[in-house]
Amino acid sequence: MAWTETPDHHGSHRRLIWSADGSPAPQAKVDAIIVPTARPVAYLDEAARVAVRLGCPLVTLHSKKWTSAEAAAGYLPESVDLIAIDVPEPAQLRLPELETSRLLERKIFRRRIDLSAKRNLALMLSHMLGWERVVFLDDDIQVPDPSDVSRAVGLLDIHTAVGLGIDGFPDNSVVCHAFRHVGGKQETFIGGGALAVEVKRNRSFFPDIYNDDWFYVLDAGKRLKSVATIGRVIQHPYDPYRRPERARNEEFGDVLAEGTFWLLDQGKTASDGDLPHWQEFLERRRRFIEDVLDKVKQKPDIEAAQRGRMIEALKASLGRRALIKPELCVDYLRAWVSDQERWQRHIQGVRQQPRLGPEWALRSLGRKGGTPLTWYTNQSSSAPEPSADHGGPPAGRGGLPGVRGGSARRGRSAAPRGVVPAVRGSRPVATPPTTWRQPRPGELEREFPSSHLSAPVRLQAVPGRVPAVPAGLPAADGAESSCVDNSGGQAALSSPQSADAPGKLASGGTVRNRPVHHIIGAVPPSC
Repeated sequence: MAWTETPDHHGSHRRLIWSADGSPAPQAKVDAIIVPTARPVAYLDEAARVAVRLGCPLVTLHSKKWTSAEAAAGYLPESVDLIAIDVPEPAQLRLPELETSRLLERKIFRRRIDLSAKRNLALMLSHMLGWERVVFLDDDIQVPDPSDVSRAVGLLDIHTAVGLGIDGFPDNSVVCHAFRHVGGKQETFIGGGALAVEVKRNRSFFPDIYNDDWFYVLDAGKRLKSVATIGRVIQHPYDPYRRPERARNEEFGDVLAEGTFWLLDQGKTASDGDLPHWQEFLERRRRFIEDVLDKVKQKPDIEAAQRGRMIEALKASLGRRALIKPELCVDYLRAWVSDQERWQRHIQGVRQQPRLGPEWALRSLGRKGGTPLTWYTNQSSSAPEPSADHGGPPAGRGGLPGVRGGSARRGRSAAPRGVVPAVRGSRPVATPPTTWRQPRPGELEREFPSSHLSAPVRLQAVPGRVPAVPAGLPAADGAESSCVDNSGGQAALSSPQSADAPGKLASGGTVRNRPVHHIIGAVPPSC
């Protein structure tokens, strides 16, 4: 007989949200799709397809060694209205210092990924750009019908957040996966993997713990906000038991979320989570994991290697749970209530600033004096900037034809006369499709005939920056079209001063009768 229920765990919280499936739901405009990512850029294909289909910008937030904003700009098709951002350490971002993060800073419960920081950064960028309805989408999610996304956004007229139902591989914690595996009745909840949010009405933030999306849809100290679910997406499969560290890192956030929603299931509020509640719930959690562990050991149809991974993962969860004290749960949730007020004050300060164009909004995301952000955009995602008096020319003026964007190097001065201003971006629309290879000797410095440019231009190689050249062209014909940054170096594009158009490139030209439409990725030495 299947073990479907247990008195120590609620396998579903879905009665807390309204399902709009089967009900008429109007479609609405999506202001942006936002994808936090640490995987190779090929994982962005699905989000890019959906963004193009819906006619909205795609914001990709990159970190770790497998991805970068530059790689995304070079990989995604030009039809994508792209803003790709390299996200540094959270301490370098212009985000408020949160008490919930400080509380865990020197404890083993501190989260070691930057997903919450990326989501909060996206919320701040949305306020700066005046976006009201954005959709968070994970890079391992497939969207069979993009109109489901528009319908979810349409429901934001009456709800503060709308999740798309997640099919395919269930989106659960390691412990809940194991519970389902041994016959437990376990459902999924809405989550940040496919979540439409109304930015202006929602005063929440994503705390830096596992299940941060559950806390985002909660009104601190009170009840669940008005949330709904509609449509479906498909989660790509993965092995939740591959590393015990995953279960260990999830446990604190899983305890807080399940313990808080335990109260909501009973008609109570998050503020009812006092010390006796957490003492009792932590004991329930221990019994629940131990029961699941026993069932894993006894279930005969689990393959031996899989059984071993599951046992190790559940033991990791038990070990971490043993270190969670009821007092820490109470203190964390009190800090979370305070942090919602702190976040709201921060956002109010952002809203009071003059409306910024994309480049200046992106510049403002980094903390003053910290590591500057680097980003890449294409032509359509960067509107003309408000002024040229803030450290550089407006995008598209004095720069490369058809390319807009920049890197957020604070204090960057306008490019000196005779040097093309700093522009980083994806390929202009006119760029023909091509593949790329590493340069051959002699390709790092090229002379272009002055008859094809409004000013003679030469490319200079700077150590650590290796240009990439179109594949199939001989060494003498390789026109520089993009740069690959290997170690943080820069490539310089310089030009003698021209009386007619100093430092300006013509919109096209030829090299040995081959068309040359643009040169991108150039950064002046003064940056």
